[in-house]
Amino acid sequence: MAPFQFIERPTPFNTKLGKTLPIFAVTPAHIDTGLVDPIALDWARKSGYKAEAGSLLLVPTEDGHLGGALFGLGAYPSESPYLTGKLPRILPAGEWHIETAPLTANRLALGYGLGSYRFERYKSGSSNPPTLLIPSDADAARVKRLLAGVFLARDLINTPANDMGPDALEAAFRALAAHYHAEVLVVRGEALLQENFPLIHAVGRASEQAPRLLKMRWGKKGHKRVTLVGKGVTFDTGGLDIKPSSSMALMKKDMGGAANVLGLALMIMDAKLKIDLTVIVPVAENSISGNAFRPGDIYRSRAGLTVQIDNTDAEGRLILADALALADEDEPDLLIDMATLTGAARVALGPDVPPYFTDDEELAHQLMESSLEVDDPIWRLPLYKGYEKDVTAKIADLTNAPAGGMAGAITAALFLKRFVKKTRSWAHFDIYAWTQTERPHCPGGGEAQAIRAIFDMLDGKGRAD
Repeated sequence: MAPFQFIERPTPFNTKLGKTLPIFAVTPAHIDTGLVDPIALDWARKSGYKAEAGSLLLVPTEDGHLGGALFGLGAYPSESPYLTGKLPRILPAGEWHIETAPLTANRLALGYGLGSYRFERYKSGSSNPPTLLIPSDADAARVKRLLAGVFLARDLINTPANDMGPDALEAAFRALAAHYHAEVLVVRGEALLQENFPLIHAVGRASEQAPRLLKMRWGKKGHKRVTLVGKGVTFDTGGLDIKPSSSMALMKKDMGGAANVLGLALMIMDAKLKIDLTVIVPVAENSISGNAFRPGDIYRSRAGLTVQIDNTDAEGRLILADALALADEDEPDLLIDMATLTGAARVALGPDVPPYFTDDEELAHQLMESSLEVDDPIWRLPLYKGYEKDVTAKIADLTNAPAGGMAGAITAALFLKRFVKKTRSWAHFDIYAWTQTERPHCPGGGEAQAIRAIFDMLDGKGRAD
């Protein structure tokens, strides 16, 4: 069964054995010592080619036709393990294969695949990208699985809010579940109040498309119980505490937590991991109308804790609170939530390194180990108890927006922690879900963050990536 793809796209790989052009991935040492194809080496030396990281030199045949290419890895290829992601954007159209490269086959193929991503749903015409013969010693199924999960997350995030509102996100959720024969439960609109999801209802009730809670169940009972929760705010105006236009421009990505959770779920289900998986996505559009929730309002959450609304632009933690409370009721072995939650996380670590929070030392170690192993950067920040006082309110149990503006990522995590009581192990990821500056394996736009690391930790078989 092929992995689900939200938007159909040409495969970046050529799987047919035939005439393909060679790519010699080389370091400066290969040129200096002559450890490369003689014809390519002669052309490189005549051209003064230095094999700088990411550089490409096309090699002609004697009759002037294209005969292959040299691709520079720089002096320290281990520092850019997915540099081959640049190849799909600089190679001429055609079918290629890697002749030599001091990289593992999986990293070579995964880098190329990640860099091949193009979001062209709204572009006129069609492109003709190059394809790569996947190396025979690569784990092709694993590489394609990882790409499918990453591409799903990117596609969902990149799709603008007029085509990715609550209804469309539910449709994508259902399509993924149907592909892997997972069970789906949806609680929508006024039923949220009847089923005790008051915070999700409050945040999304001003939108023309009703707020909802999406739940998916897959796997067998008796296996490790893992629950994934993803923030699904399909667009965030800020509510009555409205954002300035500059801050609203990227708010189609405010469902990036949901997108990443779905990408991770795809990887888990496609790999048939021995996991009893639950996926929960609270979905809302934070809009403005006469019935929008207001600053100063107080709502009782699913967990019974009351929350004072001190800023309607801090809505993500509200819908997550009800979703986490639901997840916690099942007492899973592992609960992971992902959300585009705070600007403070970006100030602390920038857009490329998402922080994670957990009070489970073993889980923290496993996550960090997997992060380093598969080059999917994350960094642990503390659940510092000294800041717990900041999430309390004078006339309610909690505030959704602590005053002072300090340690915002930590106080948000501490707020969410109040709704996780029975779960054995929990981690919260505050992701950006966006690539501002294009990198070889990360084209600009929506991005999957931390899910390759989490999948590696859950799978435990990807150490050759």
